[in-house]
Amino acid sequence: METIIFCGIQATGKTTFFKERFFKTHIRISLDQLNTRNKEQRFIDTCIETRHPFVVDNTNPTKEDRAKYISIAKANKFKVIGYYFQSKLAEALVRNSQRTGKENIPEIGIKGTFNKLTLPSLEEGFDELYYVETGNDEFRIKKWTNEI
Repeated sequence: METIIFCGIQATGKTTFFKERFFKTHIRISLDQLNTRNKEQRFIDTCIETRHPFVVDNTNPTKEDRAKYISIAKANKFKVIGYYFQSKLAEALVRNSQRTGKENIPEIGIKGTFNKLTLPSLEEGFDELYYVETGNDEFRIKKWTNEI
């Protein structure tokens, strides 16, 4: 079984990537959808209990944010895969401005996430780590290297 953890600021393509790559195979765990940490934990617990793969589709900007998911997954013998989404602030703000309703995030929220964003590393406990670039309405995935 596997746990996939997304990392990157808002409006970098995380949910679209989920829909394209994991919709048919993994449960999506997202605070945007579940609204509370309690509901999030209940869904994770269900995935762990049923041995079902899941994707944590949140910004997860800090090592501490990612650590709670990694420790739960590792304790239950799930493989942990990370995807870091290229987080260029100017591009994210442009993409966000094209969103409507609840999907449009206040600019201060995106900038706040950007300011606390730290790059993930394999040393955090990831079994695999990837870098996702977006452009021309497509995703380019690269295996993580220390040069990124």
